Amino acid sequence: MDAETDLSRASWRKSSRSSAGGPDCVEVALVPVGAGVRDSKNPSGPVLGFDGAAWSRFLGSTKHGGFDLS
Repeated sequence: MDAETDLSRASWRKSSRSSAGGPDCVEVALVPVGAGVRDSKNPSGPVLGFDGAAWSRFLGSTKHGGFDLS
């Protein structure tokens, strides 16, 4: 995913575990070339983009506790 990827029609989702008015939520949009992640409080702000391979590695590491803080 690069800076030219058009996310204007992307379907953004956030976790069902996020509270409706929670201040610390991220949203994810899956697109054919990867995924975009943004701050739900600032939908017109910057997007962190992942190509498909990087997104897959990120999810795998997350599922296996690679980012656990405890």
